[in-house]
Formats: sequence, structure tokens, C-alpha cells
Amino acid sequence: MSSVPVRMTALVSAQTQPTPRSTRPRIVSANRSTGVPDLGPNASLHGKQLFPPDNPWNHDISSAPVDPNSTRLIAAIGNDGQLHPDFGTVYRGAPNGIPYIVVGASQPLVPVNFTAYGDQSDPGPYPVPRNAPIEGGPNSDGDRHVIVIDRDRWKLYEMFGSVPTITGTSWNAKSGAVFDAAGMPIFPGLVRYDEVFEQREIRHALRFTVAHTRKAYVYPARHYASYSDDPNLPPMGMRVRLKASFDISKFSPSNQVILRALKRYGMFVADNGSNWFLSGAPDPRWSDDDLSRLKIVRGSDFEVVKMGELGTKH
Repeated sequence: MSSVPVRMTALVSAQTQPTPRSTRPRIVSANRSTGVPDLGPNASLHGKQLFPPDNPWNHDISSAPVDPNSTRLIAAIGNDGQLHPDFGTVYRGAPNGIPYIVVGASQPLVPVNFTAYGDQSDPGPYPVPRNAPIEGGPNSDGDRHVIVIDRDRWKLYEMFGSVPTITGTSWNAKSGAVFDAAGMPIFPGLVRYDEVFEQREIRHALRFTVAHTRKAYVYPARHYASYSDDPNLPPMGMRVRLKASFDISKFSPSNQVILRALKRYGMFVADNGSNWFLSGAPDPRWSDDDLSRLKIVRGSDFEVVKMGELGTKH
């Protein structure tokens, strides 16, 4: 398990997950884009984009050239590896995925005490409610991310290793970061229920993990998390896309939404973890059975989008 701060990489569980049986409906609703996010845990953003259109997360890369080293880079991650949805309903008694909460201007700012990477963190206070959902649940011994979106100030707050104090009036965290229109946070790369079922469209890149990365990064990533100089290993921020020739017609309407996004916007290497693990937010309305169908997609069905200049300095 990685132990670097959230500003360096976005951390997710690397454990293999089962796909419990589900009978939840998978009908995609009509588009309801009000642009005004709801409040609460895993609330709908109703189509509002986190970053402006010219941000790399929102670039259509479906026609971008393929990186000349694509074949070797994909092979390093695993040609036969399965795309694995690292999110769903419930796993081991806790919501399965990386949760978030939407708050408004009335949410008080509370102190955050950084216990490990304070020198690399954005200082508090942060608008974190005492009931903010924690990745893995309140008893988790994992990464314990907490993600807060302030819908009125339109800012994103992310913490790693988060633990509320006994009084609930402040938080301890290993690291934290505040984002507005730059950076490579976790939240924009999550597969979310509201986009798949309400908007019927994901209009941004997604994020995934790989087991081994290079000691390098490419924008919009800002840091690496490796000691290897192997040029055939992916750098942080490398972007892959689902090949245009991949047939998505036999997948459910909801899975087609995800697969279309992977063709048009692709997904970024965002952390060290299990290969081809696609990040998402938990929701009890997901169908774990249907999500598991995404495992039909193999590593060889992806290609690397041509990369720009690599960074090697922390």
C-alpha cells in the first residue's frame, strides 16, 4: 500500500474485490443537467464540471496520435489483464469505492492537523463535516481518503489518512490538498453514478492504477512514486484510451457510458496499485453484476496516447 501524500498521487485500494449478486435495475434515466449540485454524501453534481473546458481532464483525445512506445507500455501493465471496476455497492461491510461529500457555504471550516506530510499539504481549515464519509468506512485501516466539494465556492478538498477527532470538531490527516482549476486530484477521475445514470455521459477522463510505474511523470501529474528508470514502465499521468475498434454494443447502456468515455477521454495512470483498476465512487444503486462485465475489456484493448515532455523532479 502506498503511503505518499495525496498531492503526489491519488491512492486507492489494491485489493481484489468480488462481484456480489445484485438485482438492481440498470435503466439509464433521461438527462437532467441543472448544473446545481445537490448536498450530501455522493450527491449528484447534475452535470456541473469540476474544471474548465480547456483543462486536460476534459480534453477529447479520441483522435490524438498513439505514443510510439504504446505497445511496450501496455505490455508492462498487462495485455491480458482485465479492466477491474474498483467501485460498486458494498465490500467487506463498507461502501465500495472512494466516497465524497458535497457541502455548501454554511458548512463551517474546521482545523486539520497534518500528521505526516504537512510540509507538502495545503494548510487548513477545510470545510469537512464530522460525518464526512471515509474511504473504506470509519474503521478502515487503508488509505482513508476524505473528499469534500464546496459547491458555493467551487473548491475541492482532499485528505489522505483521515481520522476525525473525538469531539468531531477537527480532523487529523496525513496530508491534504485544495484544488480549484489545476492539479491532479482524485475526484475528477472517479466513475460516478450521477453521470452514468442521470447525465448518460461522462465528459472527462477517468483514473486507474498500475502495479509498477516509472520514476517520471507527465502533465497533468506533478510527481512520481517510483525508483525505476525503466522506459517501458508507465509514468504517472500517462493517458490510455480504449481503442476505437473495440465493440461496446453488447454491453449494458450504463457500461456503454463508461466505455464511451474511455474511448473519448481515456484514463490517467494516477497511482501505484493493482493493474487496470478503474476508480469510482460507491453507490448502493450500482449493479455489481453489471459492473463486473467490464472485466471483458483487456489491457490489449487499450493504447497509450502520445505523451509530452516527461518530468523527473519532485
